Amino acid sequence: MRIQGPGGDPSGPFSWAADGLSSCVMNPSLAWDLEEICDAAAKAMRAESKRLDAEQSPYGLDAPHELPLQDVIRRGMRAAGYGVLAEQRYPAARNRRRRSEGDRCDIVLLRDADATLDDPLEDESLFGGGGVDPSEALWLEVKTAHQFALIDGVAEANRSYSAELLTAATKDVRKLAVAEGLQSTALLLALFSACAESAEHDLDVWANRCLVKGHSIATPIRRGFPIADRLGNERCTIALIEVYR
Repeated sequence: MRIQGPGGDPSGPFSWAADGLSSCVMNPSLAWDLEEICDAAAKAMRAESKRLDAEQSPYGLDAPHELPLQDVIRRGMRAAGYGVLAEQRYPAARNRRRRSEGDRCDIVLLRDADATLDDPLEDESLFGGGGVDPSEALWLEVKTAHQFALIDGVAEANRSYSAELLTAATKDVRKLAVAEGLQSTALLLALFSACAESAEHDLDVWANRCLVKGHSIATPIRRGFPIADRLGNERCTIALIEVYR
């Protein structure tokens, strides 16, 4: 299964400007090295894939969905020297007294490995203050998309593949775009496919649809590597997409 571009044409790499509407907004003031961050995520994912192969695990990198892979990516970011925080509340919710309330972000990166985010609930306490302002962090949402998946114990073409890309991933783009008090946000997408060509095509179509719908995103930074075929997927592509405010 491949994602079809506007007009229903599934062939060839989709052009960024084919319809006259798609364009990428570049931000020269971006302070984060997203190429380096994408490299770190891909390195961690590839190492995990090799570990599973060495163990002769019946399940590969493409078997789990987001949560286990988020842990893999967080480890990779820590190994690259970043401060890594999981499931942090967005700034709009950080003043709420109940910490269980409010939308959360999958991964928040800080430049200093030992840094923490500023917590407004502790600012007036004896141990409050000194944290990094949320606007100085990089906020990452993580999504996965599987062209083939394990469904009811059977490896087959994933009927939810289009929805994983066109609905779930796009929803996170919208969430990042409207989050208050942030400067740097990005979507990290792990796409598992039968081949590199399918991944490239589907990422281009997805990105163009985001742009056509009015979401300002950068050209996806991509890293790919082969994986052992357990379900039908032979390729993992890591894409890091900056989301503009």
